[in-house]
Amino acid sequence: MLFALVAIDTPNSVDRRLALRPEHLKHLEALGESLFLAGPFINEKEEGVGSIVIIEANSLAEAREMFGRDPFVREGLFEQVTIKPWRVGINKTNR
Repeated sequence: MLFALVAIDTPNSVDRRLALRPEHLKHLEALGESLFLAGPFINEKEEGVGSIVIIEANSLAEAREMFGRDPFVREGLFEQVTIKPWRVGINKTNR
């Protein structure tokens, strides 16, 4: 089953996001085939201000644990985090 993390950064945390980003990318790479999709929400300056990450997991509890290992989550970058089961409705990501 797929699960989506939708998160908004704490205000004025672009520099903190950039500092954590290398470890965040290592975490995403370590998810291997479990990672379905990931990317930042951006502001008008095209700076990251939040994230969407979609993974495959056996349960909501497992998804929460996997998301919890992300440095962005672990280090408190996010002001708001929502984790929900998700399903592909229409896929046009090959653009």
